[in-house]
Amino acid sequence: MISFAGIRSVLVTSIVLVMFGAASANAACGGASWYALHSKTASGERMNPSALTAAHRTLPFGSKVKVTNQRNGKSIVVRINDRGPFIKGRVIDLSKGAANRLGFVGAGHTNICMARL
Repeated sequence: MISFAGIRSVLVTSIVLVMFGAASANAACGGASWYALHSKTASGERMNPSALTAAHRTLPFGSKVKVTNQRNGKSIVVRINDRGPFIKGRVIDLSKGAANRLGFVGAGHTNICMARL
């Protein structure tokens, strides 16, 4: 027999996971860096440094994300096609082309906010 307390615990845990898990995957602010390899990405496609693509830890491949550079206000839409970043504090790795459009190629990294579209 299932107790009311057990059901309530599972329900509360589920609500918390949905609220915080979805929010963190769909909208976030943090660090961004760029990379320009010519190898295959985690999605299996060849990396194109000039394309507007990005790496994210959990978003599904093909997801579109609006990324805004907090230092200059520039925004672009990128497509997730790789996994990463693997450096603490960073929430997304962008292709060199995306970083160029956002204006931080020279700096190497910047602070961004992103939202899944």
